[in-house]
Amino acid sequence: MAVMHTEHIDFFDPLKIADSGQAFRIHPIDDTHTELVAHGQYLQIASLGNNDFAFSCTEKEFKDIWQDYFDLDTDYVSAVKRIDKEDDFLNAAASFGYGIRILQQEVFETVISYIISQRRSIPSITTCVDRFSGLAGDKIKLPKLDKPFVKPLKKEYYAFPSVGQASKITAEELNGIGAGYRTAYIMSAVNDFASGKLVSDQMKKLDDDELYEVLTAMHGVGVKVANCAMLFGFHRTGRFPVDVWIKRIEDKYYNGHFDADRYPGTAGILQQFMFYYIRKGIT
Repeated sequence: MAVMHTEHIDFFDPLKIADSGQAFRIHPIDDTHTELVAHGQYLQIASLGNNDFAFSCTEKEFKDIWQDYFDLDTDYVSAVKRIDKEDDFLNAAASFGYGIRILQQEVFETVISYIISQRRSIPSITTCVDRFSGLAGDKIKLPKLDKPFVKPLKKEYYAFPSVGQASKITAEELNGIGAGYRTAYIMSAVNDFASGKLVSDQMKKLDDDELYEVLTAMHGVGVKVANCAMLFGFHRTGRFPVDVWIKRIEDKYYNGHFDADRYPGTAGILQQFMFYYIRKGIT
């Protein structure tokens, strides 16, 4: 028997979230279906219309895992309302990105994924992260899917490796999946977690400045990767990662600098709207 849980959710668009660049294992299947792998599970979401959604999980799994993962307890409408009314670009970006939420991803996966992301396109990052998962992650048993769900994009899915599993991956294997110069950075990060130098739960207790110092002290982790890890792995929504897309926005619309301090606690949310808008909304 297929498992399904339905929810009415305002300000939630899985297709936009999947295309917003914040995670690399969430993908649109078609115009109404999205799939993802997280927390060792496969999940499919079907849009039923009128802000109603079906999830391929039990109600308990939704409450225990996915409600937090999709950040459904945060008031995104209020964040949008606080945007300066005179900021035409940001208001347009927020309108275009309506429904994007900041995923609360697992710390280890986020750190490794963003180390992999350096100087890569999103498709390239996705391929490398999937291959990394296939090296040592557990094979996921797919749920039985009946309507309103559809056939998954692939036949096999693997969970992101645990710290222990990742510690068994060799440099040769990482080079084989296209990690390139990032191989040394990945192995160093895995060792930091495996040795106990870094502990996710302890890192979560640090304030922003302390966490930023810890992350940037890691081999191969710079400003952008640290801010991305903080925003997407630690839910520090005041962080404002700047990549080539955001820099392009700053140069064109903000005289070279967007003042993220004007939006304490929500700058990271606005960054996602901006990133999505310049990639998908401006021709």
